[in-house]
Amino acid sequence: MSQPAMLATPLLWLTATLGVFTLFDVISRRCNRHPLCHPVLWSTPVLIAALLATGTSYETYRTATFPLSFLLGPAVVGLAVPIWAERRRIRRLAVPIMLALGAGAVTSIVSAVSVLALFGAPLEMLATIAPRATTTPVAMAIAGQLGGIPALAAVIVLFAGVVGAMVATPLLDLLGVRDYRARGFATGVAAHGIGAARAFQVDATAGALASLGMALNAVATAALLSVMALLI
Repeated sequence: MSQPAMLATPLLWLTATLGVFTLFDVISRRCNRHPLCHPVLWSTPVLIAALLATGTSYETYRTATFPLSFLLGPAVVGLAVPIWAERRRIRRLAVPIMLALGAGAVTSIVSAVSVLALFGAPLEMLATIAPRATTTPVAMAIAGQLGGIPALAAVIVLFAGVVGAMVATPLLDLLGVRDYRARGFATGVAAHGIGAARAFQVDATAGALASLGMALNAVATAALLSVMALLI
């Protein structure tokens, strides 16, 4: 088999992706989950470098790793299990959760859009960054509807999730937030799925509330931006 054909083999890139991520996850565990050792932070540039070095197109890589993308759907649905397990506690916290959700959704939109607007960014970029705290599919759909760039929105969401997962634990420790319910919900709202995964590593209750925050923030952000688009 020639080299180009070998590089286009789906099994190669699927194995490489799983192998690289597993390697950095092991390193992360041995470093006691230090924020700077987050596996997504390091596996992403390594895989990008591998694609560039071999001249492999993103389309080829995306096709090869489709099974992983497909499994994201069941994985997200699976987050309903810990939420259901915490349903009684969540029901008691309905009012604080809604207030925190509103504050978090508005802050994530306004802060990102305001900074770019301050530097004179065009409307296309403002529409691209506005849904940064939602999940990738939601952000891409919203950005496209608002006239933004869906592909760039996906990159921004990934970056926001990685940074949020990295800084959430040390920042909340610094602020003196000890309640895992508050810590988890804040992490999920700010850093979506990547933040929720990090919250589960810290505490099961934090993970459940992070999953809830991720889901609710996707809906809230979509609703807020839709209303803002109509008003503008």
